[in-house]
Amino acid sequence: MTVWSAGLLLYRLTPAPEVLVAHMGGPFWAKKDAGAWSLPKGEYDPDAEGALDAARREFREELGVEPPEVEWAELGTFAYSSGKKVVVFAGDGSGFTATDLVFGEFEMEWPPRSGKRASFPEVDRVEWMALDAARDALVKGQRPALDALAAALEALPGA
Repeated sequence: MTVWSAGLLLYRLTPAPEVLVAHMGGPFWAKKDAGAWSLPKGEYDPDAEGALDAARREFREELGVEPPEVEWAELGTFAYSSGKKVVVFAGDGSGFTATDLVFGEFEMEWPPRSGKRASFPEVDRVEWMALDAARDALVKGQRPALDALAAALEALPGA
């Protein structure tokens, strides 16, 4: 059975394109940087919820703020090597400031095999990054979304 996720990729042109990415929280990612970032996204059931609605919900849950009211363009569906599929929507986030964020949390057994449960933030920080820096930072399965965004931005009038 295919696992589906949906996410929002905010970009701004300043003058070179930048994207908003989030460093994944929790002990597994705490000391990692390259390949430890993600766009705000999460799982959804395509039979119960639309991809854009899910992406907006996940943005809200992970960052604790409403996504900006912008025009969202579907960049595509990108498959991970695991078979998971991620639908990505891009929007001009020039007016979005990454302040006053309240990161959502998840719970897991920690330390492993201890029988104890601990809460961790889903995301521990967000940053605007240039496309090249974001390519190195993002998990491998999301990097093709940056290529799709770059192609879409090149197609804009005046680009």
